[in-house]
Amino acid sequence: MRSPITGIGDGLFPSSHPELFQEHPLNHASPTMKLYVYPIKSLRPTSLKEGTLTNLGLEYDRHFMLLKVISSEEGTTLKNMHVPHFPEMSLFQTDIEYPALNTAGKVIVTYNPPGSDSRHLEIPLTPSTKVLNSLNITMHQSPTKGYDMGPEYNDWFSECFGYPVILAYLGPHTREVLGTLAPAKSKSRKSSWSLGKWELSILSLVAVLTVFGYQLRAELIGCLLICILGIGGFNYLRPEDRITFADCAPYLVISETSVQDVSGRLGEEMDRTKFRPNIVVSGAEQAFEEDFWCALQIGQARLLLTGNCIRCQSLNVDYGTGKMGTGESGTVLKKLMKDRRVDLGARFSPVFGRYSFLDRGVGACLKIGDEVLVAERGDTRSILGMSHYFLFGLG
Repeated sequence: MRSPITGIGDGLFPSSHPELFQEHPLNHASPTMKLYVYPIKSLRPTSLKEGTLTNLGLEYDRHFMLLKVISSEEGTTLKNMHVPHFPEMSLFQTDIEYPALNTAGKVIVTYNPPGSDSRHLEIPLTPSTKVLNSLNITMHQSPTKGYDMGPEYNDWFSECFGYPVILAYLGPHTREVLGTLAPAKSKSRKSSWSLGKWELSILSLVAVLTVFGYQLRAELIGCLLICILGIGGFNYLRPEDRITFADCAPYLVISETSVQDVSGRLGEEMDRTKFRPNIVVSGAEQAFEEDFWCALQIGQARLLLTGNCIRCQSLNVDYGTGKMGTGESGTVLKKLMKDRRVDLGARFSPVFGRYSFLDRGVGACLKIGDEVLVAERGDTRSILGMSHYFLFGLG
């Protein structure tokens, strides 16, 4: 176990909370993680045995989305499709065939309408955009460019939904992270500092040499400062965080222990994928202790957990019918309202899960069963900023 995570051994790292505790592994009698990627936003996910980390989320996560075509006398407009407003999106299952040496990757979509035969569609995982028409897409006040995938794919989805739909591809574009969720925008992460042992050693050496009258050349002092920055790194100097068609952060982390708590409230098993997670961590001793997690270490990768995921009626969707649930499955949001309205920045909505950003480990491969360490833990819950007015766990 490492020293207390006030910085010893972890470099110059701004903490989210005034009091932090030691890293410790979670109990993991069951596999430590489950991984999900959502190649098409708001459709059902692809379960992974392993996944590659990028600054934009798990590789290929939410690079496509669906838009409803609305025609009127004034013209044609496009409406972003999210599962709480279009619960029939839950009838579409996705799978990914990853690129191999001689084959391009593809997304395989399966439509499972109640009482009817399934239908399938294959979509290039990384389509060429040279012949595609561009689109202007704004999601939650964060605009970007996208591409219309064309009639072959639009017609298939339109026939399934029963109304005109466009499949949009993000391509090389990204979106701005609004609000204060991004680590570089977080006031708490820029206001509190902690030094690692190597940085402290370097600064101590400079102080000792100065006290004893040694003349330090400006070049040497500059090199020492570069070493300090290089070892620890200032969080607020990190590149601007960007996102794909995810709502407001590249990753969503939830705890399996908390999912089991919800199952107990319902009297039936809660489908964890309704929470739209990317990473499901097992082994937490108590439900909802993840409210206080600020950073996770998984191998060489480190995730910063910067904000709470505020929940909406998407939790009540019945994945079997593609409609809002009528039994216990339709009461999830109400049951969470009783005691999970714990974010002071969003008092009228329940919290489940933590939005996350990759601090280090680009290109790292996460696998089910990897050990997860709670690398940084706070003594108070974070408070969602302006983002909560337009950001929910929509898919």
